[in-house]
Amino acid sequence: MEFETKAIHVGQDPDSATGATITPIYQTSTYTHDGLGKHKGYDYTRAGNPTRTALESALAALEGGKYGLCFSSGLGATASVLCMLKAGDEVIAGDDLYGGTIRLFNKVFSNFNIKFTYVDGTDSRAFEKAITPRTKLIWLETPTNPMLRITDIKAVSKIAKANNLILCVDNTFASPYFQKPLDLGADIVVHSTTKYLGGHSDVVGGAVITSSDDLHEKVKFYQKAVGATPGPFDSWLVLRGIKTLAVRMKKHEENAKQVAEFLANHPKINKVNYPGLKSHPQHELAKKQMSGFGGMISFEVKGDKSLVKKIVEGTKIFALAESLGGVESLIGHPVSMTHVDVPQEQRNKLGITESLIRISVGIEGTDDLINDLKQALDK
Repeated sequence: MEFETKAIHVGQDPDSATGATITPIYQTSTYTHDGLGKHKGYDYTRAGNPTRTALESALAALEGGKYGLCFSSGLGATASVLCMLKAGDEVIAGDDLYGGTIRLFNKVFSNFNIKFTYVDGTDSRAFEKAITPRTKLIWLETPTNPMLRITDIKAVSKIAKANNLILCVDNTFASPYFQKPLDLGADIVVHSTTKYLGGHSDVVGGAVITSSDDLHEKVKFYQKAVGATPGPFDSWLVLRGIKTLAVRMKKHEENAKQVAEFLANHPKINKVNYPGLKSHPQHELAKKQMSGFGGMISFEVKGDKSLVKKIVEGTKIFALAESLGGVESLIGHPVSMTHVDVPQEQRNKLGITESLIRISVGIEGTDDLINDLKQALDK
């Protein structure tokens, strides 16, 4: 079954009670039992809900996994994976990550005596060198937020398997349409479904996908025990969003390629980070492990923060806002927005400077987007 067909049909058969073509919103917190120990597979919505089940099945199919688990946010999904760890365990992570992930690692789970070591994600050997007897998990984000760096998932997966480690990949930027980490050797895939999967900036959610029976049972336990689960309506919104994922991702990429080329040739731009550009240092790797380059771009302007302020406040179509992956184009300043909690020393090392701007290229008209950036840059 092709990707587009899976997105519309897997887990979404007509409702058995009414024949409704679209999966209903089962807006209930509890379920009536037929007797002691007798129920129809659901007893309490934190543990399971038919609308959420449909979404979990669909997401598993899109990632090529056996199991899907949904959460109330991407960070809820991440936290539930980390709950598998114990005091004294260590995690090796790529050094270029979403600011909220770094905050969760450094300011929450580190309090429970879990150690996080950050290495250059573009160098697979760096992960191998950082392994200790206490290492239990490798955490990747590729392409990275906000520098759009690429990690060789297959190479790191071989290292993880050779050392009996779990490999988890945050696939939010690429979406399962452009990249399938499980096929490349990952054990777990994490998403913020708020982004491309939902696609309309109207819902917050997260997901974990795996083909491992053991890992599924462990994360599922924490899904129920910790309780970071999405409501039925949120699940329905993401389920609706993924039906058009393939169509949207094609347009996101089509626009982003042209916007990236425009920026790369603008005299006020110092550097453009987009894996679809031949100038990107991991362009060939991106071509190898991704089927497309996505809709995210970051770029460094020539000048001080006053120019950055003029640009991010001067666009008329690109909205100055957090988040990404919606149908509308967004522009942001990582240092003061998404990555404000990342230590400055780490930001400077990665190139997340005051002059860096990140854009989520939407599905509007391409010329309109380029003209909007042009007028903001040329003011």
